[in-house]
Amino acid sequence: MDLRSWLSQAAESVQRWQSEYPAFDTHPSLLVSDERFSAAFGEFAERMRGNYPYFHPSYAGQMLKPPHPAAVAGYLAAMLVNPNNHALDGGRVTSELEKEVVAQLAGMFGLAAHLGHLTSSGTIANLEALYVARELHPDRGIAYSAEAHYTHARMCGVLGMAGTAVDTDAAGRIDLDALDSLLAGGSIGTVVATAGTTGLGAIDPVQDVLALARRHGARVHVDAAYGGFFTLLAGIPGRAGLDPRPWRAIADCDSVVVDPHKHGLQPYGCGAVLFADPGVGRFYAHDSPYTYFTSDELHLGEISLECSRAGAAAAALWLTFRLLPPEPDGLGQVLAACRSAALDWSDLIAGSDRLCQYQRPELDIVTYFPVTAGTSLTAIDQVSARILADGMNDPERPVFVSTLTVEADAFAQRHPDVAADRETARILRSVLMKPESENYVAELHTRVSELATRP
Repeated sequence: MDLRSWLSQAAESVQRWQSEYPAFDTHPSLLVSDERFSAAFGEFAERMRGNYPYFHPSYAGQMLKPPHPAAVAGYLAAMLVNPNNHALDGGRVTSELEKEVVAQLAGMFGLAAHLGHLTSSGTIANLEALYVARELHPDRGIAYSAEAHYTHARMCGVLGMAGTAVDTDAAGRIDLDALDSLLAGGSIGTVVATAGTTGLGAIDPVQDVLALARRHGARVHVDAAYGGFFTLLAGIPGRAGLDPRPWRAIADCDSVVVDPHKHGLQPYGCGAVLFADPGVGRFYAHDSPYTYFTSDELHLGEISLECSRAGAAAAALWLTFRLLPPEPDGLGQVLAACRSAALDWSDLIAGSDRLCQYQRPELDIVTYFPVTAGTSLTAIDQVSARILADGMNDPERPVFVSTLTVEADAFAQRHPDVAADRETARILRSVLMKPESENYVAELHTRVSELATRP
C-alpha cells in the first residue's frame, strides 16, 4: 500500500462528502496561515524524532508497533468526520461498523450470543467486565492469578470489590489447586482467567478454570486483552499451532476482553468487551434526555460505561478486517509469524552459552537472562539492566528490549541452581509482536548475545 496516496484519498473522500452540503465560511477564529502552521509542525516533527523506533524489528521492548496502513487510512477518514459512537445519530455509520466488527470478534471466540462494544482500552474493557460481575454478585469478590494484569487489582479497588491474587505454577499459569481451595470458601463470584499474560505470555488453562468455577457456582471472565487474537492459531497444523482447549473454552465463559490495538493492528486506543449473556445490558440502563432521540434501536452508549467513544476506532477496525479478517488464513498469518519468531529465538537461546531461557514462550514474548552474569539474582539483575541500557544507547546498532521483574520464588521454580540472594531480580523480556521479527530474530539474538559479554 502507498500510504501517502491513500491518506490523500481518505481526505479527498471526506471533502467530496462535505461538498454535497451547502457551502459556508470557516470562522475567522479557526483560521491559521500556512506559515504559522509550518513553523509549529516543524517543531512537532522534530520532537517526534525522539521516539524509539517502534516500527522496526530491532524494537522488541514494550508492546508497541504501528497500526496497519488500512487502519490508518480508515481512522483518518472517519476522524475528519469525528463521529461519536455513544448515540446512533452521533455515529450514524460508525455505530453500524462497530456492531459488525464486534460480531466478528464474538465469532472469533465462538460466542453463540453476545452483547459487546469497543472501548478505549483493555483497562476500561476489564473494568466493564468486573462492573457486571459486581452487579451480579455484589457480596462476592474477584479472583485472578498473581501473573494477571495489575488492572484487575486496581479496578477491584475502583469498584469497591475484594480482589484475591491466586498463586501461579512454574509456567506462570494460575494454580488450580490454590484456586479450588479459594473457591471452596464461597467468597468468590467471578474468576479471571488470563489468555496471554502481559509479562510472560502465559495462557491459563481456561477449560480447567471454567470447570472449577462452575462446580463452585462462580462466573468466569477471560482477560484476553493481549493474547486474544492468538485464538486464530488454536488447533491449526504446524509449529505455530496452539493447544485448542483453552481457546475453545472461552465460548462457554461469561465474558471476554480483547485489544485490537495490540494484535489487531489498530491504533491506540481500541479495546473490546463481550458478554455471553445479552441480558447483562440491564446493568447499564440509564437515560439521557438530549442523546437518545433519533432511534428506538439500542444505542451503543446504553451498553457502555464510557460515554463519548471514537467512531474512528470502529471505522479503522472495520476496514482492516475487510482486508485481514479475524480468521486463521487472514489475521492468523500475522500471529503465526510472531509466534514462530518467538519459538525461533527460544531455540537460539537454548543453544547459547551467553543467554538462558527463563521459560519457553507460549505466544510471542521471550524471557531470558544473561548466563555471563553469574549464578546469583543480584548479578543477573545488574547485567540485565546494563544490557537494556547499552542496547538502547548504542548509536551504531541499537537494540531495544525490556526488563521483567520476577520474584525469587518464581525464579527458583524454574532455575533452582541460581542463588536467591535478593527478593526480586530483573531479567530480559522481548515482545515479538511485529511479524517482521520472524526474519530478524537472528540479528536480535546476535546483538543481545554480544551485549551479554560486554564488561
